[in-house]
Amino acid sequence: MSPTTIDLGKLSPAVQLAASNAVHLPNESAEYRTARNALLAEEIELRRYLERVAAQRRALPPGGEIPRDFELVGEAGPLRFSSLFGDKNTLMIYSMMYGQARKTPCPSCTSFLEAWNGIVVNLRERCAIAVTARSPIDRLIEYKKQRGFNSLLFVSDMSGDYTRSYVTPKDEDVPGFSVFSRRDGTVRHFYSGELSGAMADPGQDPRGAPDLNPLWTMLDFTPEGRGADWYPKLDYKTQNSK
Repeated sequence: MSPTTIDLGKLSPAVQLAASNAVHLPNESAEYRTARNALLAEEIELRRYLERVAAQRRALPPGGEIPRDFELVGEAGPLRFSSLFGDKNTLMIYSMMYGQARKTPCPSCTSFLEAWNGIVVNLRERCAIAVTARSPIDRLIEYKKQRGFNSLLFVSDMSGDYTRSYVTPKDEDVPGFSVFSRRDGTVRHFYSGELSGAMADPGQDPRGAPDLNPLWTMLDFTPEGRGADWYPKLDYKTQNSK
């Protein structure tokens, strides 16, 4: 059933559904099972809330038409923004932190793209996807080869027109994620991540909701959680050799 057709008033209470849970694991205490079923009710509520947010996102009014068909540079040479759609009507773009002033690419952006590189073969069945940065295309191609990102399309925004329009008007070294739609030949902005550092809760790094990097979502399932002082690195050889 599509989330847009769910009648929230007809859903069974989450606590009631959790109470029907018949799972019991080896040697668990009664205290653990009570707490786990309480958590299960919260997980049911979270799932429902995520569905509501996704439905609200899909119901956004049409976004603004792109101001111009931006000129970018791909691996085969100059291209126009509209060509990134290919035969799809939706385009996802991740703008990574790898401007000319950076000696090395952002480790967190790299971690994110490692996940994308794995799912893009499936994602491309539904929409187009590209990665852009404010670096020459030759530099991005070298980065792509080094990291084994064979499934991702990289494009260079050396003019900065796209970046200043949809990522940061000041050309700052920040990441960005945007989605665009094409209908009847017109390309419009659909959605961008807008949760800034100023909106972060106390003690937390800025993050989207839901988090687009499954690394952090998986760490949320561990007893230690995300931690407060660990971040992805480009290379763990030095650390692991100690």
